[in-house]
Amino acid sequence: MVDEELLAELDRRLAPVDAARLAAWPGESPARQPVHTCYVPADAVVPGLAGVWGATALAALDEHGLPDLGLDPELVEQLLPRVRAKLGSEPVEDLRVDAEDGYRGSPDQEDDDVRRAAQVMADDVRAGRAPGGLGIRAKSLEEPTRRRGVRSLDLFLGGLAGSGRERLTVTLPKVTAVEQVSAFLPVLDALERHGTPLDLELQVETPQAVLGADGTTTLARMLHAAGGRCTGLHYGTYDYSASVGIAAAHQASDHPAADHAKQAMQVAVAGTGARAVDGSTNVLPLGDRDQVHAGWVLHAGLVRRALERGFYQGWDLHPAQLVTRYVATYAFFRDALPAAGARLAAYVSRVDGGVLDEPATARALATVVLRGLDCGALDVAEVESAAGLDRPTLDRLAGRSRPAR
Repeated sequence: MVDEELLAELDRRLAPVDAARLAAWPGESPARQPVHTCYVPADAVVPGLAGVWGATALAALDEHGLPDLGLDPELVEQLLPRVRAKLGSEPVEDLRVDAEDGYRGSPDQEDDDVRRAAQVMADDVRAGRAPGGLGIRAKSLEEPTRRRGVRSLDLFLGGLAGSGRERLTVTLPKVTAVEQVSAFLPVLDALERHGTPLDLELQVETPQAVLGADGTTTLARMLHAAGGRCTGLHYGTYDYSASVGIAAAHQASDHPAADHAKQAMQVAVAGTGARAVDGSTNVLPLGDRDQVHAGWVLHAGLVRRALERGFYQGWDLHPAQLVTRYVATYAFFRDALPAAGARLAAYVSRVDGGVLDEPATARALATVVLRGLDCGALDVAEVESAAGLDRPTLDRLAGRSRPAR
């Protein structure tokens, strides 16, 4: 029998290690994760923006029809009414007003454009028509754009003060050094004087962010330097691809170079509560029917590929991309439900079957079902029918409390 004194010494020696691990890796966030982030230039923000995007997406679907995306026709018949309902009720889950690469105004115009965008979004918040997730992407902390970027943040957040918004996100692009993240934290503290708590997202757009000069993974150091304020690492498809020498014709979120960066992101965020987020495609579904269909086929394939690799959120740059964002996402979760439901039911009832699932696998199964519920791909009745489990039980199995939204 091991001596109790030895066991007590083991606990004493490892207690600091336990505490440090829990502080650095508190576990997955219980909050709902949006399926996408939509980037809209500050000079293109209009009243009721989310509704405008949804109406534009529905008009594109009505005009061009859905192309063959390689999905079972019965599945398409099930999900299209859901997609249409989503585009009419919650087309944009997460929005960033863009004062960086997407912004096309001159430096002299930026103050006015950012102020106007903030006022429009404040009005949308008060009217209850703003997206669930909202924030701004300012310019990078590199010396030429540093002060301009902070000024735009200050103007935007000041313009939203008093709107009733409970939380906002600041997206920091083109991070290259851990010191940039550390230096930015006091700026965020100061910006919170406008009265709204701020989350931080870091955009992975440079090779220095992935691999440092000392051979370490800079991403992990940046994330932990943020001290729990960072909620996500977002992959920047085109800046990153260009920076590692990929020719423009081959820059895409499914390029092997992109996979390398995103897998590093995925490992860096695991267990921290932050999320790894896929990038965008700039091949937009615009033009005649053939061109729109080609854009949708490409986008749907990239969305499905990302979901299969564990990236549940990506960027959308145009309203028409919402069609295939939701078609591909809903198809993924509806495909997953029968097997996930059966395995969860067997796990809870301890029924022996062809697959012996462990608690970690049950957590993953419950999480995928919850994601389907959160975005509207699934409803409670069909989940209860497939798994025999209610939402609180799924939350418990997934290791998370019921999300606030």
